[in-house]
Amino acid sequence: MAEKGKLIGIGVGPGDTELLTLKAAKVLKTVPVVFSPKSAKEKESIALSIVRPILEERKDYKRLMLVEPIFPMIEDKDELEKIWNSAAEMIAQYLDSGRDVAFITLGDTSVFSTYSYVQKRLIDRYEIETIPGITSFTACAAARNKALVEQNQILTVVPKIDDRLEQILEYSDSIVLMKASRNTSDLEAKIEEKDRKKEIYSVQNCTRENEKMIEGFSNEKPYLTTTIIKFEDD
Repeated sequence: MAEKGKLIGIGVGPGDTELLTLKAAKVLKTVPVVFSPKSAKEKESIALSIVRPILEERKDYKRLMLVEPIFPMIEDKDELEKIWNSAAEMIAQYLDSGRDVAFITLGDTSVFSTYSYVQKRLIDRYEIETIPGITSFTACAAARNKALVEQNQILTVVPKIDDRLEQILEYSDSIVLMKASRNTSDLEAKIEEKDRKKEIYSVQNCTRENEKMIEGFSNEKPYLTTTIIKFEDD
């Protein structure tokens, strides 16, 4: 029986290929199978577009097994469970054949990552290595040339603001809205009206060729939009 392969989760960073870690690039130059989920059949994976220059440098590029499962952006938990289970079993087939599999994901592997769903399903069955990546919000702070937090300040990272908004605004020194395209104008107004001095900026497509810095909230709100609210209390 062939020795089982290893699953390697790779955070590919916010968008710029040069922001891949050296370790991530090293694995991508040799791994036989790359899993690159995408949201729809007709769309290219953003994560794949980031690593493609590395993959295309490989002498064995034409023999590389590139698998692109569909991870649709839906909120039906039962349907999502089926999708994640199916993806995990697909990966398991390659691992059982003795081949290592790299699962690429935007940003970091541990922050709102699609990789985490298959990782949990396979962690007791196979050897797994997880390679972190640069997050979108640290890349945004770098683009702004300002720190996110200093000394004892509290950073809060949220995917969608809900009824916990008041507590978040009261106790956070900096807030990162990871999926700013989901924000409603009512929630944005509540944040702007909060009686604390603050700086608000949004970054679209951070580190990519079409990067755009916006003062305040973004009206356009493309998918890769991150908003940072930094309170400036004395």
